[in-house]
Amino acid sequence: MRKRKISRTGTLIAFEGIDGTGKSTQIKLLADWLRAQGEDVVATREPTDSVYGRRIRELYVNRGACTPEEELELFIEDRKLHVKDVIRPALNAGRTVLTDRYYYSTAAYQGANGLDVKQILQRNRFAPQPDLVILLTMPPELSAERISSRGGQVNAFEQLSYLRRVSEIFASFAEPWICRIDAVQPVTSVRDQIRNALSRL
Repeated sequence: MRKRKISRTGTLIAFEGIDGTGKSTQIKLLADWLRAQGEDVVATREPTDSVYGRRIRELYVNRGACTPEEELELFIEDRKLHVKDVIRPALNAGRTVLTDRYYYSTAAYQGANGLDVKQILQRNRFAPQPDLVILLTMPPELSAERISSRGGQVNAFEQLSYLRRVSEIFASFAEPWICRIDAVQPVTSVRDQIRNALSRL
């Protein structure tokens, strides 16, 4: 994918990976650390709490409620609002944005649902390109074990066979701003490698 030239002053860091890799934990650790360094940080997530994000969460229980194309449309509309209301204003204000999932997750998860990955990425051209993508990796089998250990019902996005397909698509991304980190390591080791990855910025 061609690198986009975007006028902004802030920094955008996206955390990606299959479920159970510890993205939320690592975002909190990084946000706290950056704030201690005096950085103005916005920690956010996708899906958001918009009307589209709420509909996406309903699919966790009943994914058959819409077609793959309709599902993709929900993610894109949710991201358009996220970019307009949160990401661009924060970047324009010189802030550091940490987002738990971004368009690579859409490409991987909706791609695993039968849609064309390249077309998905093309449809997300409106979204600012991240300065850095932290892609946390883990065998899907271990991811499924972690998800099951949380208790509660495993949703349609978290089935092992589906996670395997998602993981394969994540593995296919080769943009230079993607930094892969083995999430099987202890939390502190992953934390330290993420901090080191920021040196490329």
